[in-house]
This record gives sequence, C-alpha cells and structure tokens, in this order.
Amino acid sequence: MTSHTLGLVIVVLTLGGIAAGSLPIVRMNRATMAIVGATALVLVGTISLEDAYAAIDLNTIVLLFGMMVLNANLRLAGFFDIVARRLAHRAHSPAVLLVVTVFTAGVLSAVFLNDTIVLVFTPLLLEVTRVAGLNPLPFLMAAATAANVGSVATLVGNPQNMLIGVASGIGFNRFLAALAPVAIGGLLLVAVVLLVVYRGALAPRVVDVDTAPARRVHRPLLRKSIVASILLVIGLVAGIPVPLAALGAASVLLVTRRIKPARVFQEIDWSLLVFFSGLFVVTFAAERLGVTDAVFGWLPRTGTGVAELSMVAAVVSNIVSNVPAVLLLRPVVEALARPEVGWLTLAMATTLAGNLTLLGSVANLIVAESAGRAGVRLSFREYLKAGVPITLLTLAWGIAWISLTT
Repeated sequence: MTSHTLGLVIVVLTLGGIAAGSLPIVRMNRATMAIVGATALVLVGTISLEDAYAAIDLNTIVLLFGMMVLNANLRLAGFFDIVARRLAHRAHSPAVLLVVTVFTAGVLSAVFLNDTIVLVFTPLLLEVTRVAGLNPLPFLMAAATAANVGSVATLVGNPQNMLIGVASGIGFNRFLAALAPVAIGGLLLVAVVLLVVYRGALAPRVVDVDTAPARRVHRPLLRKSIVASILLVIGLVAGIPVPLAALGAASVLLVTRRIKPARVFQEIDWSLLVFFSGLFVVTFAAERLGVTDAVFGWLPRTGTGVAELSMVAAVVSNIVSNVPAVLLLRPVVEALARPEVGWLTLAMATTLAGNLTLLGSVANLIVAESAGRAGVRLSFREYLKAGVPITLLTLAWGIAWISLTT
C-alpha cells in the first residue's frame, strides 16, 4: 500500500471517528483521535513533521487559550451565576422565564463562548425549574439553542468563529456588523419556536424562583475579571489582532495574588486545544491528498453561492462537527471570487446547523449530560421537536440576510 493510499485511509478513519465521537473497543475521544491521526500521517510519510508543525495555526490556539483563561476567572468569581440569577428573579411566568433564558444565554454566548454559558446555565435552570415546579425541558432547549445562535454574532462566540476570524483576516467590527443581525433575528425565532412547541408546558401561572443561596462571590476577582473583559472588548473594537487582545486580557488576570494558577488552569479545556492541533494537521493532509477537491469540487467558485455553501456546511457540520467542517471547507472558501462572503456564510451555517440534532454541537451535549446527572433526560427525539424547526428557520434567515447585504 502506497503512502498516498495509507494517508487516505488514515484521514477517512480519523474523520469518521471524529464524526462518531468514539471508536469501538478503545477508549478514545475526538481529541485523542485527532492527535493519533495526525501522528500516523507523519509516520507513514503523507506529510513531514515540519509540515505538521506549520499546519497548526498558533493564532487560533492562542485565541482559544486566552478566552478560556478569561472565562475561567469569570466563572470562579461567580459572574455568570450572578447574571443568570438576577435575570431569573425578574421572570414571574414560565413564558417570560423562557424568553429571558433565550436572550440572556444568546447575548452572553456572543462574548463568552457558548460552551461556557451552557455549562453555567444548565445547573441553575434545573434548580429554578425544580423549585418552581416547571418542566425543565423547554428551558434546557432554550439554553442550548440560544447559546448556539447567539454565538454566531462575534469572532469570539465559538471555536469555529475564532478559527474563521484568524483564517479570513476579517476584523471584529466587520464580523459583528455582518452577523449580529443574524444572531438577533435567530434568537427571536428560537423564542417563537419554543413558545409554540412547548406551549402546553408554559401555561400562564405565577412562578416563584426563590432558590437556595447563590454560591459565594469572589468580589476582588469579579472586579478584576470585569475590567479585563472591558479591556478585551475595547481592544477588539480598536482593531487589535483578536488573538493578541485575548492573550492580553488573560495576562492581566494571570498576574494575581488572590487565586492560585492551578485553579485557573483546572478550568481550561485542554482537550479542545489538543483537538484543534491534531485537526489542523489532519485536514492539511486531507487537502494535500486531494480529498477536499474530490468532495467539494462541484461547489460554485464564482458569485456568492451563499445558499449552496450554507447547505453543504450544514450537512458536513452534522457529520463531522462544525470545527472540522470549517477546516475541510477552508480551501473552497479561499478559492471563491468573494472569499469574505464565503467566510461569513461558513460561520453562520456551521454555527446555526449545530441546533439540528442533540449531537450537532458540544453545547447541546453539555446541556444533555448535565441534565442527565440531575435525573432529567433530554433525549435525541425530544431535541428534534424544536431543534429541526429552529435550524431550518434560522438558516433560512441567515442565508437571506447574507444574500441581501453582501
């Protein structure tokens, strides 16, 4: 078997394993599959070790790390808990609580990574609905789907947007102006769909959301974290490179006498950084082997092709997940007559497609797993009831907006 054939087999097995999320017999997750696949491609000679190093985009890794440090400090300080509880206490009916959940999760996800938001929101929503005697499923769906939709608005809303921001060179302000309307309209659609699908569980009644006392707030760390977040936003708006702005905000927080570095580093999702690193190498090898052209060569390379690219991105995202989809489609977008439109389309479609099924995004899985530990089952079938209409409607809105405005 030639090196080329071996490389193709490794790429297919790696991407297939990533799509499945696990492999039979061995205990491997997506991160370990990506790094093992990348190593195997070097060992069989498909690419050199130097090419593998060069394929890893350090700007993306640095950006992810910086945002993780910022989010870790905000979580440890109790910021997300404060925001969620205060908003929940303003909602005095099930429908209002649902709408508040949608827009709070959506707006926060645009700034602080969608996975972080659902990680914090899910336990709180389970607590609130338990005390109030409400069915938790509508609110869990609200958190998951709104976090995905809201994250489409900015370059720091989710990992695939970070990747696109670095690869495309699109500035923070330009990205925000182009896709914030998609996020806002999408959140409205999420609220409407959930109010319709779960209308029986949201009958008007007075809701008492007085819950157990919130966890202790670390006020000095909270103040410092908020200052660092403000500095990050100022830097992004001022045009400082996004990875440098994120690393700068993280550095401000890492200079401290109040909290041990180990506490912060325990909050970092190291497996995601490993996953990205391995995936950069695997998709680089796939491109060199001609896989990208063979699979996506039929896509139009002239005009905008917004609808076609959106549909392909949505399908691929639900097969191999959104980050691999972006990396696989990167050469296609770079070859377009108007690559900026392609990048914006790719960010929109891969993010909104994450709401199609329970397996469509990491945020969905976090919600389902957290709920399961509390004895609440969010099943694949239950998710589809709202996930399918939300995805179809928000994708249609996103395609229409980008087609009309770019």
